[in-house]
Amino acid sequence: MKKTSFTTLITALSTGLCLFAASPASMAANGASAANTVVVATDATFPPFEIEKDGKLSGFDIDMIRAIAKAEGLRIKLKTMPFDGIIPSLKVGSVDVAVAGITIKESRMGNVNFSNAYYKSGLSVLVRQGSKIKGFGDLKGHIVAAKKGTSSVDYLLSHGIESKYIKQFQNTTPLYQTLVTGGADAVLFDNPSNVNAKTHHKGLEVVGDLLTGEYYGIAVTKKKPKLLEKINDGLAKIKKNGVYDKLFDKYFAGDPHGKVKGVKTPSEVAVEKY
Repeated sequence: MKKTSFTTLITALSTGLCLFAASPASMAANGASAANTVVVATDATFPPFEIEKDGKLSGFDIDMIRAIAKAEGLRIKLKTMPFDGIIPSLKVGSVDVAVAGITIKESRMGNVNFSNAYYKSGLSVLVRQGSKIKGFGDLKGHIVAAKKGTSSVDYLLSHGIESKYIKQFQNTTPLYQTLVTGGADAVLFDNPSNVNAKTHHKGLEVVGDLLTGEYYGIAVTKKKPKLLEKINDGLAKIKKNGVYDKLFDKYFAGDPHGKVKGVKTPSEVAVEKY
């Protein structure tokens, strides 16, 4: 009786070991799925590129990264954060990718990789209608609102605007609200966002020339170089299949000025110091 029980025990243990031995294959399958999940950081305060409403994210950048992921068989998990936290998060690898209207800058390329450019932008000056400010040259001595951590702050500082005259904001809602209510005399920010703001706030206008020619890229952690290849491949695919053009129709009313024709590599278009 005891001998029979011992044999039964050994059989049960053997079966359990076989099942345990089989589990790595199952875990590998799950791991393969997990390996295809990409954590994407975004700052959801930059319409029409990033918009958050009722807890749902949308916008040109959001739809674009979803289309790229679909083309490459990737799953994405979106994670919102302030703009100035994005590059540090990519640098340490706590996120894999970021889409947030990020200008391709030489200073950033030391910390992250960039995809090929997907949008051509530039800085512009937004003021209240009737303002004496008619362009960038009139900004000295006036309070200028800008978004924290962006190239607009760099541009102001490097072109003679003292820091005491610069009001910096984490997102665009208070940025534009302070202009509307008179807390600032002008906003210096990316032109597509300024244009979007003036369509939603009566009494605002863009003045002067477009100040810079800068390109947006998808930022990728340097810890995953193969992921950068997938992002570039996916971007090329959605340009070829027409999805890229459809997103311009959806978010920019078909305005073609921001479209990047052909391939513009980061090394070709990176902004140096202003």
